[in-house]
Amino acid sequence: MELPEFAPGLNARVELTVTDSDTAQSVGSGDVPVLATPRVLALAEAATVAATARHIPGGITTVGTLAEVRHRMPTPVGRRVIAHATLAKMDGRKLLFDVVVRDGETVVAEVRIERALVDRRDFIARALGA
Repeated sequence: MELPEFAPGLNARVELTVTDSDTAQSVGSGDVPVLATPRVLALAEAATVAATARHIPGGITTVGTLAEVRHRMPTPVGRRVIAHATLAKMDGRKLLFDVVVRDGETVVAEVRIERALVDRRDFIARALGA
């Protein structure tokens, strides 16, 4: 598999308007009606996927391998958050992203995500035990 080259600075952003189904109460990560940390992580990962989506060749995908989440501020239902992912470094198959999640000017979370480039078909076959 020939690896694509991604330059540091590659970026993308995704948005989410927080609903009841995004809260810690709904996802089971707590008992408060604010944006759940697992949803923050999912949003950050979506931003990293979006960053490479337009540039990745067919048959190759990325999978998450490591995440560090610093969830700093609560976000109530109805607020809109934006996750902005920036590629910090590429090292072989590994892509290291820094993601900042904001509610307006307020930093809600900072997330560091490592993703690995993989052959999609081989990865799925291994996952299914083939």
